[in-house]
Amino acid sequence: MDLSIILWAFVIFVLLQPLLRQFILERLRQRKISQIERARGSRVILLVHREERLTLLGLPIVRYLDMNDSEEVMRAIQLTDPNVPLDVVLHTPGGLYLAATQIALALSGHKGKVTIFVPHYAMSGGTLIALAADEIVMCRHSVLGPLEPQVEGLPAVSLLRVIEQKPIAEIDDETLVLADIAQKALAQLEQTATQLLADRMDATRAAELAKTLTNGRWTHDYAITAAEARELGLPVKTEMPPEVLELLALYPQPIRGMPSVAYLPSPHSRNTK
Repeated sequence: MDLSIILWAFVIFVLLQPLLRQFILERLRQRKISQIERARGSRVILLVHREERLTLLGLPIVRYLDMNDSEEVMRAIQLTDPNVPLDVVLHTPGGLYLAATQIALALSGHKGKVTIFVPHYAMSGGTLIALAADEIVMCRHSVLGPLEPQVEGLPAVSLLRVIEQKPIAEIDDETLVLADIAQKALAQLEQTATQLLADRMDATRAAELAKTLTNGRWTHDYAITAAEARELGLPVKTEMPPEVLELLALYPQPIRGMPSVAYLPSPHSRNTK
């Protein structure tokens, strides 16, 4: 056989392999989603943000909540009977406030039960979305995060403290403008959180919890564990269905070089040999 034919066949195989792998992965995802929907009688919606790579080129893309996410989630809700429960698998570092708000309000307005599964983390805007749930299911070490808004990468509460602690004459115009935006952002986010929580608890408790989540008592990356979230008054349970974990495993983080974590992917007990 001509060596050039073998070489070209090898090149084509290498180029098509990622596409074939992605096709198989998509089929597995659809099968697992269908399995969960049949078992729970629900509509399953995934909102998963990983660092991804462009097909063939291998370029890294970091994903966050954006307007496309809100459009797709709202479309899925619109295609669902109002009485059908929604199961949302949420795995995100956060993102655009507007996108998170639209998703949260759409979920909050759904008549059927809304369950949000947080297998690992749902920070910032992800936590805002979780507030729309009738039930939040977390693993014991899953985490949510504070809702304090960021203005130009700076904590809103910290900007306001600068204004409080220094004479106006000593503060530059840009900082004053950012502080004004920060004050508005805090008020808006607290109002939205209160609105979402008021559907599931009394108005006073909802306002208190919204203030706790937005008043800057924690850093923006503070980890609110399942136990702490329950103590705060959120409807948290820790009975994570294994099927949800299996589904999230079908959305793997792309490996760059040697993996940093390795183990045999099978259940182990004391009797395992």
